[in-house]
Amino acid sequence: MSQRFHSEIRGKMHQGLSKAGRACLLGLGIVSLLHFFAQITAPDRLMSQMTQVLLVPWMIAFVLVSVPRKRSRSIVLTVTVLLCSWMGDTVPRFLEGDAGFLAMVGCFLIAQIFYIALLLRWAGSSVLTRPLWLIPYAAVFLALVAFCAGGAGALLVPIIVYGLALVSMAVLSTGLGVVGGLGGAVFLLSDSLIALRSFTDVEIYLGGLWIMLTYVVGQLLLVIGIVNKDRDEQFLAGSEQ
Repeated sequence: MSQRFHSEIRGKMHQGLSKAGRACLLGLGIVSLLHFFAQITAPDRLMSQMTQVLLVPWMIAFVLVSVPRKRSRSIVLTVTVLLCSWMGDTVPRFLEGDAGFLAMVGCFLIAQIFYIALLLRWAGSSVLTRPLWLIPYAAVFLALVAFCAGGAGALLVPIIVYGLALVSMAVLSTGLGVVGGLGGAVFLLSDSLIALRSFTDVEIYLGGLWIMLTYVVGQLLLVIGIVNKDRDEQFLAGSEQ
């Protein structure tokens, strides 16, 4: 943990945010606040719909302006993940009922698969090397399946598959360090709230707000963790030449 923490701090010290990066985060912050306000006041209205599909593009812009033009495989995969997430936010709006839900799950499942492919690179630094740390992730997964099984019906199998991919991503995200690991955990929380709202009788006050808040924060922390890791590796590689 100490080595990863020092690595992140070193990366931040020699790689500050550019003006373009700060502008992207500001844009994301403004759109996020508008969306959160819409989730509280009129979650089904046009403002909520429009602002949601603008969230991920700001994250993509942040990634692209935060790294050199010669982008690594990690950055290419990160942008791919975010594009899949954007499709998960957008495509279901053109569908109804189970078709819309399955489209969302499908897009985000593909995003999780790309996340896993990306994060496997740092699996040796993740909690996979400390089996006891895997217990909370396994407990969350089993609890969600148990809670949702009764109301999921024919969607239970897709939910289990997606849940396994999501938990795997969260576990592997710990290889990014504190920031990325927290991002993976918050993303897991966001999708857990979706599952509880969709397939159980659990009432979540302002559920849409908490789902979207944890979604934005989780994705952003993951992106920052990946960008910091990529910058740090490029810096170290350059210093060795």
